Amino acid sequence: MPIEMGAPLPPRRRARLGRPVLGCTAPSVPTARPEVIAQIEQLRRDKKWSARLIAVELSNRGHRASVATVSRWLVRLGLNRRRWLDTDGEPLRQPGTIIARYRGHAVHLDVKKVGRIPDGGGWRVHGRGSDQHRAADRAKSAGARAGYVYLHSAVDGFSRLAYTENLTDETARTAVAFWARARVFFAAHGIARITRVVTDNGSCYCSKAFTQATSQAARHQRTKPFTPKHNGKVERYNRILAEELLYARPFTSEAERARAIEVWNVHYNYHRPHTAAGNQPPAQRLGQGVTNVMRSNN
Repeated sequence: MPIEMGAPLPPRRRARLGRPVLGCTAPSVPTARPEVIAQIEQLRRDKKWSARLIAVELSNRGHRASVATVSRWLVRLGLNRRRWLDTDGEPLRQPGTIIARYRGHAVHLDVKKVGRIPDGGGWRVHGRGSDQHRAADRAKSAGARAGYVYLHSAVDGFSRLAYTENLTDETARTAVAFWARARVFFAAHGIARITRVVTDNGSCYCSKAFTQATSQAARHQRTKPFTPKHNGKVERYNRILAEELLYARPFTSEAERARAIEVWNVHYNYHRPHTAAGNQPPAQRLGQGVTNVMRSNN
């Protein structure tokens, strides 16, 4: 339609013309002159001052810089943690990444706890406020519990090959038995030697039984408490599992979901492209062929 002279262009037309869209703001970037940035870095390295003291000193020198601006520049300069600076102002810590350099270099284990699906399906099938949902609420009020299931998973850090089982608990005995079956699974895919097993500090992984089970084949390494990113490969796998299967469609029973996990596990290993594997399925990085399971696992 014609546009009147002087009238603002529609957002889509402004975007096609390469003009900024009205009402949209660009990402905020801390602004400061180069000489001010150099003084921020010098004061931080030499005197270990806080962002507020640096902002006050800059104001005394005739430079206007808020505490927020100074703080954000310290982050960009990698100087935001004073306890990480040596006496000469150099950082004591360097950011690094956890890299598995070969198959079996690091196998990450974790347990995901999910609610058990009652027979006939839960509220995701029948809807909130349905007769089944209200009956389940009344049963909970009376003390009944549907309970939980525990998804034990093991992920090879090099290829991202994954193995998951739907189990009834997360005790040490269950974790040891799962680890034994996971080793058989990895050995069938060419990962016969496992150098390191990485877990969190869950009770089943801190038990003597699990320590003895892993010491026969690998080094057991537990992550720093409250630092799930150290076990990020299996944590990311759990998120993919939840988003693409567990909550992607409704299930009418726990047995149906358990069978779907087995099928999806094959789909993930043999058909689903993975960025860390060069946009190829994890099994492709190990030289394994593709099974006869179709790409769609629905």
